Amino acid sequence: MTDTTSSGPTDRARASELSLVGRFLKATELDTRMLGMVGALLVIWIGLHLLSGGLFLTPRNLWNLSVQSSSVAIMATGMVLVIVTRNIDLSVGSILGFVGMIMGVTQAEFLPRMMGFELGDPSIWILALITGMVIGVAIGAFQGYLIAYLGIPAFIVTLGGLLIWRGGAWWVTSGRTVAPMDATFRLMGGGPEGSIGAFWSWAVGVVACLAVAIVMVNARRQRQRFKFPQRPAWAEIFLGTVACAAILGAVWVVNSYPWPVNIARRYAEENGIPIPEGGLYIAHGIAIPVLLAMVVGIVMTFVTTRTRFGRYVFAIGGNPEAASLAGIKTRWVTMKIFMLMGFLVSISAAISTARLNAATNSQGTLDELLVIAAAVIGGTSLAGGSGTIIGAMLGALLMQSLSSGMVLLGIDTPLQNIVVGGVLVVAVWLDTIYRKRL
Repeated sequence: MTDTTSSGPTDRARASELSLVGRFLKATELDTRMLGMVGALLVIWIGLHLLSGGLFLTPRNLWNLSVQSSSVAIMATGMVLVIVTRNIDLSVGSILGFVGMIMGVTQAEFLPRMMGFELGDPSIWILALITGMVIGVAIGAFQGYLIAYLGIPAFIVTLGGLLIWRGGAWWVTSGRTVAPMDATFRLMGGGPEGSIGAFWSWAVGVVACLAVAIVMVNARRQRQRFKFPQRPAWAEIFLGTVACAAILGAVWVVNSYPWPVNIARRYAEENGIPIPEGGLYIAHGIAIPVLLAMVVGIVMTFVTTRTRFGRYVFAIGGNPEAASLAGIKTRWVTMKIFMLMGFLVSISAAISTARLNAATNSQGTLDELLVIAAAVIGGTSLAGGSGTIIGAMLGALLMQSLSSGMVLLGIDTPLQNIVVGGVLVVAVWLDTIYRKRL
């Protein structure tokens, strides 16, 4: 005879805990999938910190990690729209290399030598950036036209693009590396001068916290206006507090990483600043490429959630036939998605080229893998119809964390590629399981 009396209170306690967690998630309306990804990111960070002997979770490494993630994160926001519509873009890494080479040649050779521009002319970097953006959009339009209007599968078109644009980058300079870049252009790559410093970083953090409060108040008013259920006041306060704590904590971390001693000393000598006995402390603050990624993330979130174009994209991904019957110009929307993807790749190309201070033929190699993995890990379903911008950007941070951590651990590049490929496969497998449970 089985005794069940002892297990009764335990079962009731477990049920009570599950009920409490369920009520908390329902009140805060937190996405469990997003929470799982944040939890996985924290576990990876702590594990890499312990394995690296305390080197990973340092201000220096976290600052570098944010800069390294920005390029992939920007492209991942566009890849969300591509995958949501049941397409794929395997050419983003090659387009980045090609556009980066065009930008490099434009500012280092074409404008100064052939057009007579003087070195340091402020219009050089602007023209180089605009040229790269125009070419990026043109490439996206060309590939989008082939996919949307000629009916060629996106896999084939972008696979061909992977080879064509990589070869094009080599053809532009016959394999040469082009350097150096314009001094102002280099600011987009980060570094001591490519950061906004402590004061402006705190200013950005405060403005971001105010923006969070305004958005939450506005969302509450909209719910009240349309008579939608309201979140409890404590849930609103909790979410706002957590968001502001995360923002200000990130600002504190980037302000805790000072300029290298020699660079700070040279800066002080050039500007007549006395050097204190303990040395001159100048904080990096938020890097410009990270600011660019933040702006892109905000704009893309607005586009996907608040515009007709964004609604059309998810409608096409959910059911292309129904979207077409509803009057949506599905082919034109698809072409615009690839044009937007080309534009975002050109921004990433500028960041990558500025950070290297050179345009190289290996630039962007395998970035397509990182971008697709970031989008999928961030919750974008390969079956189409669902995905978030913030999730893709967190996915980019997770992928770059793995790469950065493996570098700190001294793991060889081939093994790094094995790990990244394995993570991508696992992410798709988990997405399949998640969709089956819906």
